[in-house]
Amino acid sequence: MTEPPKDFTWLSEHEPLDEIYCVSFVRDLSPEEVLRRFGVDESTMEEVPYDELGRRSAESMRDDAAGYIGAVKIGDWTLVIEPGGWKIAVDPEIMARVSRATETVSVCRHDYAEDTFTYIIDGQEIVCFDPMCPDERSGDDPDRFVREMREAGLDPEFDSDSDDSHIDFPMERAFALAGMITALPFSPEMLELRFLGAEPLED
Repeated sequence: MTEPPKDFTWLSEHEPLDEIYCVSFVRDLSPEEVLRRFGVDESTMEEVPYDELGRRSAESMRDDAAGYIGAVKIGDWTLVIEPGGWKIAVDPEIMARVSRATETVSVCRHDYAEDTFTYIIDGQEIVCFDPMCPDERSGDDPDRFVREMREAGLDPEFDSDSDDSHIDFPMERAFALAGMITALPFSPEMLELRFLGAEPLED
């Protein structure tokens, strides 16, 4: 597949999320609760537009992690964006806190490390893989979404060791997979919402 999933061409055409970010969907929690579980300075919580999330995060970036994050409720899920960050997808402690008694789906881009797709239930990593290497999956049930992966163009039997093959538009396909799981496809309209933003606590 050489074309991106049709509902996600905007990600490659406009690149609104920069070169490092984590976009997560957390089921059945309020934005306030998600931020508390993540670990923020609650005195800094306020509603801001998406562009302000990125500006504030860049101004207070810390150790290659977001200096400001935002969350907004959409249907049964809370959308969380870490501009310049990666923690819900990768940090085991934060991953466990945020997903306690619920589930999360995270798509993380990191141009200087490794991209990550992660599905977590109650602190347990169920499926995790780099969208460039969908054959190299880990987790308690790495084959849970093989049908959806194929549909998204992330062939679960892809040979990532071959020099003659690669995944086109891996991040767009990762977001397509997230949309199949959540029934909430990531869209540019979501970035027009007002987010509850806050500064993460220092480690």
